[in-house]
Amino acid sequence: MNALKARKVAARLLKCGESKVWIDPAQATRVKEAITKEDVRAMIAERIIKKRRDEGKTNPVGAGRKKRGKTGPGKKRGTAKARSQERKKWIKNVRAQRKKLAELRGKKVKFRVPYRKVYRMVKGGFFKGKKYVEAFVAGEKK
Repeated sequence: MNALKARKVAARLLKCGESKVWIDPAQATRVKEAITKEDVRAMIAERIIKKRRDEGKTNPVGAGRKKRGKTGPGKKRGTAKARSQERKKWIKNVRAQRKKLAELRGKKVKFRVPYRKVYRMVKGGFFKGKKYVEAFVAGEKK
């Protein structure tokens, strides 16, 4: 079998890409003599064919950012609103408020305004957080 075919078979056996397969140049004739998949398996066992290590997989900029470095004003592009995911923040807040509302409703708490109205107020962004919803329902705030 030619070297390309052997490389392809080895890649399958080693579960990697063809470019990651290393064939010993000194044993190239033996690789050409290989006929079956078993022969290639034997060569892998004898370390004539190996899988190359992954190299250059580090991300120094990302690593620095993880340690809170490289995040100064010189690295910032876009407005604060563009950088922060305000929608996700809003979704998280609204979900928490709705959960609290449902919890209060389940406890049979007496609402001073209809439940649906409070639900719509949550949607409209009337409350800052869960505590405000609770206070409003209890009648502490107007």
